[in-house]
Amino acid sequence: MKIILETEDVGLTRAWVIHPDIKTAERRRLPEFALGEAVALAAALPGLEVIGSEITPLPKTRAGTLFGTGKIEELKQRLKDEEIELVLIDGPVTPVQQRNLEREWKVKILDRTGLILEIFSDRAATREGVLQVELAALSYQRTRLVRAWTHLERQRGGLGFVGGPGETQIEADRRAIDEAITRIRRQLEKTVKTRELHRAARAKVPYPVVALVGYTNAGKSTLFNRLTGAEVLVKDMLFATLDPTMRSVELPLDNGGALEIIMSDTVGFISDLPTQLVAAFRATLEEVLSADLILHVRDISHPETENQARDVRAIMADLGVDPEVPVLEVWNKLDRLAPDALETARNKAERDEAIFLTSALDGSGLDDLLARAAAHLRAGSTTEEITLDFSDGRARAWLFGQEVVDHEEQTEDGFKLTVTWTATQKGQFEKL
Repeated sequence: MKIILETEDVGLTRAWVIHPDIKTAERRRLPEFALGEAVALAAALPGLEVIGSEITPLPKTRAGTLFGTGKIEELKQRLKDEEIELVLIDGPVTPVQQRNLEREWKVKILDRTGLILEIFSDRAATREGVLQVELAALSYQRTRLVRAWTHLERQRGGLGFVGGPGETQIEADRRAIDEAITRIRRQLEKTVKTRELHRAARAKVPYPVVALVGYTNAGKSTLFNRLTGAEVLVKDMLFATLDPTMRSVELPLDNGGALEIIMSDTVGFISDLPTQLVAAFRATLEEVLSADLILHVRDISHPETENQARDVRAIMADLGVDPEVPVLEVWNKLDRLAPDALETARNKAERDEAIFLTSALDGSGLDDLLARAAAHLRAGSTTEEITLDFSDGRARAWLFGQEVVDHEEQTEDGFKLTVTWTATQKGQFEKL
C-alpha cells in the first residue's frame, strides 16, 4: 500500500535528490557519502527515476522555507528545466517548509522520513510489519496536516458524529487518522499476543539464537544465505530485507560434534532512523533482543564504515539490546578491499579476537567465524551431574541432541549423567 506517494501513473516519476549540507558541530558524515546514500534510498523505491542530485550548502536553515530565497529560485529553475515531479530532501522537513516549497516549486516534496516510510511500505511482508509501517506512516501524516488548503473547508456543519459546524477538512482528516491509529493499535495487540505464543514455542526449542545485525546493504543476507542455505532476497539495494528470517544452523565444535543454533537475519539499520519507525524496528528485532550472540556485519570496504558501525551501536542501545550480550564484528566484503587496505584490516583482526574478516560472496573467513561463535556460545559452561528417571526419555534425548553429555551411567533408579552446558541450555532444559 502506497502511503505517501499516491500517483498511479504507469511511467516513472522524475525525481531530484537534494542533500542539505547543514554546517553544524555535530556533522559526522561527509556530504558526498550522505548524498550517495540518499540516492540509493531513492533507487530502492520502485516507480522513481532519479534524474539528478546535488549537495546544497546550508549555513543556516530558514524556519519557513529551509533554503534561502536565492537558492529557492535557483533550484526552481533547475527543477523546471528538468521537468522534475518529486524532490527528495535528505533530512527533516517541517510541514510548513514542505507546504511552502511545494507551492514555490510546484512539485511534490518528500523528506528522508517520508522516503524511508515509502520503502518500508513497499517491502513489509508480514502482517505485523505491515501494521507497524502503517502506524508509523499515519503518525507521520498527522504532522503533515497543516492549515493550508482553505478550499477544502466545509462550509456547513454535519451530524454530531461527523463534526460540528464549520469543521475543516484538516480536522476531519486528523480525526480519521486518529481513529485509524486506534484501530491499528488494537490489531497490533492481537499480533503481539500471537508473537508471544510463537516466542514461547521457540523457547521450548533447545537452541541458542545468533542474530545478524548491521547497516543496511552490509551483506547480512548474502552471509545468511551462505551459512543457512536459505534464499533470502539479496540485492545491492538499501532495505532489501525488511521482515526477519530465521533458520537452523550447525556450528562445528572442537570435539568433532556440532552445536545447533537458530540464526536470524534482520532489517538493516540506517543513520538518522525516523522516530516513527523505532517501534517497527523493535518488532522486527525481537530475536536480537533475546539473542545469545550478535554478529555485527560491516561493509568494511565502505568509506563510511566507522560511522555506519557507530550508528548501528547507537540504534542497538536505543532498542534496549543487553550490553552484556557478546558481539563479534564481521568485517565483510574483504574481496572489495585494495591490497594495502586489506593488509591494514588483517593487522587489526589479528590484534582483536572479536574481529573476523570475511567475504560472504566467496566464503572466505567463515570457518573461523563459525568456530569462534560456537566457542562463545559454549563459554561459561559448567559441568554438573544430573539424574533422570527411566521415564524421562524425552529429556535424555534432548541432552544428547545438544551434545552436552560427557558421561552416562545407568543405575537402579535411572540414568546418572555428567553434562557440560551453558546457562542458556540449562535454563531450556529446566523448561522441558
